[in-house]
Amino acid sequence: MYVGTLSFDLLLGDVHSLKGKRSVVRPIVAELQRKYAVSAAEVGAQDLHRRTEIGLAAVSGDAGHLSDLLDRCERLVADRPEVELLAVRRRFHGDED
Repeated sequence: MYVGTLSFDLLLGDVHSLKGKRSVVRPIVAELQRKYAVSAAEVGAQDLHRRTEIGLAAVSGDAGHLSDLLDRCERLVADRPEVELLAVRRRFHGDED
């Protein structure tokens, strides 16, 4: 069994309130969950209206499949025009950990 996690540090574009922030973050989290069947949530900077951290986790029996899935999730977030991807942290845990 392999477990992979990604943590995205994002700068939001033209957002001036926490309500505006929710309207940007929720669709990203929902698309990750729907399209890739991963667990995803806003996990940091919840009190700042122009920054956010989104975390996701996935489990697979195949390391190659999991790595590909994490790559696709990263591309999805990086390609969103309303956010700027500042940093990505990737962790990969296998049976020997």
